[in-house]
Amino acid sequence: MTKEKKIFLQYILPSPFSLAIILTFITFLLALFLTSDNKTTLAYLPELFGFWQKGFWELLSFAMQMMIMLVLGNMLALTKTFDSLMNKLCLYVSSTSSAALMVSLVTIILAYLNWGLALIFGALLARKIASDFSKRGISTNYPLIGAAAYSGLMIWHGGLSGSAPLKIAESGHFLADKIGVIPVSETIFSTMNIASAILIITIIPLLFYMLGKRNPTSADTGTLTSHKVFSGNKNQAVSGIEHLDYSPWFSLLMASFIIVAIVLKIWNSDVSTILNINFINLILLASTLALYPSVKSFSNAAVESIGSSASIMLQFPIYAGIMGLMKYSGLSDIFTAFFIDVSNKDTFSLITMISAGIVNFFVPSGGGQWAVQGPVIVDAAQNLGVPVQKAVMALAYGDELTNMIQPFWALPLLAITGLKAKSIIKYSFIIMLAGILIFGISLFVF
Repeated sequence: MTKEKKIFLQYILPSPFSLAIILTFITFLLALFLTSDNKTTLAYLPELFGFWQKGFWELLSFAMQMMIMLVLGNMLALTKTFDSLMNKLCLYVSSTSSAALMVSLVTIILAYLNWGLALIFGALLARKIASDFSKRGISTNYPLIGAAAYSGLMIWHGGLSGSAPLKIAESGHFLADKIGVIPVSETIFSTMNIASAILIITIIPLLFYMLGKRNPTSADTGTLTSHKVFSGNKNQAVSGIEHLDYSPWFSLLMASFIIVAIVLKIWNSDVSTILNINFINLILLASTLALYPSVKSFSNAAVESIGSSASIMLQFPIYAGIMGLMKYSGLSDIFTAFFIDVSNKDTFSLITMISAGIVNFFVPSGGGQWAVQGPVIVDAAQNLGVPVQKAVMALAYGDELTNMIQPFWALPLLAITGLKAKSIIKYSFIIMLAGILIFGISLFVF
């Protein structure tokens, strides 16, 4: 890459946290000039700061749900079970193209189950392969493999951890009075979404394989560092009740307790109505406890995982502030209404996907984005006669698409792989274009 291109990329793609700050100022100015309703600037400024501050704290509950999901996914990826799986997967690849295909395929399948697990496991797998290739003297395109590890974010919102579909499946959600409770059988497990998932799982890995054939090597090798695997406890003297911290049965006891609660919940409920963020996190917690040999190793892995997730935690309030500006100033209504005004019953879903992709830059949290766009999209869908569940999935698809060029959720991957956002974006941008075709066709056909 030439020096000129490097400088250009630095101008258009700042660090993720800097991007959040830039978007805050852009949103503030847009709200100031587009939503003032003839108020003077001096009179309206305090209101805007109030909107920002109100939004700043609104996603704390959701942020905690997302952080738990991310941390537990990270912890699963650090277990001996998953490390052994990564070592076995390395045996089946011997080139950039085969590695990119395999990493993308594994990551996308995992992302359909849980985005946090996929993001961390994909990053660790990409780093493991790059390190293994280096030892074997095989040249590779590490940024391409890193982009493949990020490709799972193209399917997550239509998967089992998708924020918007899971939110509207909860009783008492904030739009329940308008749309009721919509089970995941009509969103995540709809024919349209299953068809889209099959296309993503098939086409995207093949596309990475072809990109690997065309770009087998890269000068950017990232920063390869080893990762910890929490498979046991160090030998040390313990006494008294401290034995519980190192006892293998004690963590299994708690895991079993949670599993019983999960089984009873499933037995007494319709699975399609209980599959929400909290239930997914409960399953993750039980799985993680079961795979660690003790409470002590579980706690040590939690400390490691929280550290790699901290940058996302600190950005949640910043983006929540942006959400507050858009929501309470009416900027989101203006923005979404514009796209609705130029759509009809046949084009509404496609327009919703496009608008959601743009809003994702300002509100990268799927749940936060649903809070901002949901009310307007629901009203418009009902007025146009479009099924609400289809409109929800259109928003989910738009969110997934621009994840490929919005570096917010790539932070853990970048930290683990040692790559820069600008190194993977030229590949993830191509994946986004393929996603536009896949999701666009699905929305049009169904």
